[in-house]
Amino acid sequence: MTQRPTDRKGERIAPEPIRPGMAITDLIRKSYLAYNGARLREGCRLLAEKMLRDEGTVGLSLSGALTPAGLGIACIAPLLRGGYVDWIVTTGANLYHDTHFALDLALHHGSPFLDDVSLRESGVVRIYDILFDYDVLLSTDRFYREMISAPAFQRTMSTAEFHHLAGRFVREREKTLSVPESCLLSVAHECGVPMYTSSPGDSSIGMNIAATALEGNRLAIDPNLDVNETAAIVYDAKRRGTSGVWILGGGSPKNFILQTEPHLQEVLAIADTGHDHFLQVTDARPDTGGLSGATPAEAVSWGKVDPTKLPDAVVVYSDSTIALPLLTAYVLENVPPRPLKRLYDRREEMLEAMRDAHLQTRVSSMLPNGIRPPGRREDPKDDPDPE
Repeated sequence: MTQRPTDRKGERIAPEPIRPGMAITDLIRKSYLAYNGARLREGCRLLAEKMLRDEGTVGLSLSGALTPAGLGIACIAPLLRGGYVDWIVTTGANLYHDTHFALDLALHHGSPFLDDVSLRESGVVRIYDILFDYDVLLSTDRFYREMISAPAFQRTMSTAEFHHLAGRFVREREKTLSVPESCLLSVAHECGVPMYTSSPGDSSIGMNIAATALEGNRLAIDPNLDVNETAAIVYDAKRRGTSGVWILGGGSPKNFILQTEPHLQEVLAIADTGHDHFLQVTDARPDTGGLSGATPAEAVSWGKVDPTKLPDAVVVYSDSTIALPLLTAYVLENVPPRPLKRLYDRREEMLEAMRDAHLQTRVSSMLPNGIRPPGRREDPKDDPDPE
């Protein structure tokens, strides 16, 4: 039966004047009524009413220079402490620049219209309208080289383990310097939130690891561990409840957090349906073919998003520095703090469960058609009727 145009009408648009002291929740619900404002309102409601309900596991991906703009401390740290974000994929640059705050190194407001040749000659670095002395980079480099020379780092590890160990050292430096607010690395260590870097060599942290390797340092990052650990987190999330992805920007972190489902389904041959919830904040267009602008509908074709949950997916076309503080404030006002999942501490357990499922699937594929190994059922519907 064809749906009539009148049947597609939602709630009536009923604006109210903005008033002094208006709560963030009321502002978003009553003033963000159409266009990308409405998408932001839908994103807030998706987080508060679905993604963060019950046992839902939420992964956050970060791209773009968010931490130098202060959003690591202002937004992401409260989200971690409140149990609203359970694991993270980020660029290495975000964690490197986040460390400046832990080391009490100054970043300043500036202008995007300065003479960059003059800045270079003066030893000043610019990230759009953020300015800092070149020595901030050199001091942070020294901190990382000294840190990774410690015995704890002289082995191969995942980026999650590297960042967890780094968070411990960063936390100690914050205490020594009496830094008032803990940075993202420190808070993730405190909360047991695993943080992965999809391209570990593509940052100043990676460059310092590479430089010390020339001097005999034995630290090595194994990307295979990252691929398998992140997929294991999603496998565990789907067994316990739901998996939601919250994507800020796009780029490599977006792909890495979404590829967990193709890794489970396509590569490991573990039956699944895709992530349950999808929220992205981006300024990228979908028509250029780049991943940053790829829609959740396109992700369905890859098995990355559950097609039955597609109507709930939200894309907010906005700058993350505008949307993230509003999304964070809305969550803090509307969702009680959740128990910390401390997924970092459960990495081996989750990995073993995924490994068992994969090996069972391999055994199944080697048996004649219609025969399954003892105790193996591909789908809950295959269970015999208990009655």
